Amino acid sequence: MAEKNRKSSYGPGFLVTAAFIGPGTVTACSLAGAQFGYSLIYALIFATITTIILQGMTGRLSLGSGYDLGQSLREFPQSLLAKRIFVVLTLSSITFGCAAYEAGNIIGGSIGLEMITSIPQIYWVVAISFAAIFILSLGKYKLVEKSLIFLVFLMSASFLTTLVILKPDFVSIFKGMVPTFPKNSLYLILALIGTTVVPYNLFLHSSAVKEKWQSSAHLKKVKKDLLLAISLGGIISISIVVTSAVAFYEKGLPLEKGSQLAQQLKPLFGSFTNFLFGLGFFAAGLSSALTAPYAASFASSGILGWSGGHKSRGFKGVWLGVILAGLIAACLRAAFNFNPLSVIVFAQVANGLVLPVASIFLLIVLNNRQKMKEFANNLRQNILGVLIILIVSGLGLWNIIKLFLK
Repeated sequence: MAEKNRKSSYGPGFLVTAAFIGPGTVTACSLAGAQFGYSLIYALIFATITTIILQGMTGRLSLGSGYDLGQSLREFPQSLLAKRIFVVLTLSSITFGCAAYEAGNIIGGSIGLEMITSIPQIYWVVAISFAAIFILSLGKYKLVEKSLIFLVFLMSASFLTTLVILKPDFVSIFKGMVPTFPKNSLYLILALIGTTVVPYNLFLHSSAVKEKWQSSAHLKKVKKDLLLAISLGGIISISIVVTSAVAFYEKGLPLEKGSQLAQQLKPLFGSFTNFLFGLGFFAAGLSSALTAPYAASFASSGILGWSGGHKSRGFKGVWLGVILAGLIAACLRAAFNFNPLSVIVFAQVANGLVLPVASIFLLIVLNNRQKMKEFANNLRQNILGVLIILIVSGLGLWNIIKLFLK
């Protein structure tokens, strides 16, 4: 087993990257580039660093305690009242976040298939939802996941290649690394953070680390895996912002429909753009549509202490409920002809608002020195964690206030 793990091409960090490079990432980054050029790149840099820090904490949690995040939230609180509060708040935040994210995943996948076939979105929304239910019910998720991850990274590689072909203004890119707040940009800033720092990935990563690396001596491998994988994800996201800025912002063209997203790839693929982009967007949507409900099931199982693993009724019930919630939300949007891009971005905003809840719980667990011992948070790690929580919480509150002031 150890030899197999050592030769594995994809570690837990790459699973996290594959999970957040989905329709939400492409959409939010494309909108950021089209509407504000390079000026929001700094938000992605912050989000990438934040992801590395938080996921590093989940890795230390699993190696130090032998529990994943869900199990820790059930086992570590000393008082019964605190334990119940943790269970209720965490379950509600994770299931809400995954359900909101699921609607965006389903809509994103349907946009990709609509590009290829011209069949109305509503049909693909239903088809993708039932395909996700069918695939998860087979219990062969890992095999399907590998194929979809390959397609997602193939699409991501096309953005990086297009970036080189377009020869963007690198001076403007570096200027975009300096924080600015253009008018009406806060919604997208929060979306960029939410699409990268996804709360359910905290649970996924801790479970994956627990399965792959059992010894505390593997902490360096966890860090290297995260640094390489998440940094790559950040570079891919920034490349999408840049290609969109060149394709839309610099030409004064609006980005209003999902079908326009593919225009970023025309320099590379020409007349095949819609097909290849649509295929990649569908792959990103379906892979994330499988990951979100699965993550909710893992979190719920760990927190509630369910036995039976994938075969338990509770595990199956959670992922089924998340998919159905996403299906209902996606159908309502498609049936009433609302802009699908707004659904995907809303899913990212919802995750950005849920993130403080999950990260606060993680911070509390990592300060339990009786359980964590030498892996417990030190002063520097606590300061970083608190700063991240304050910044993300502040952005979420600011965004809500502006919505009510409109």
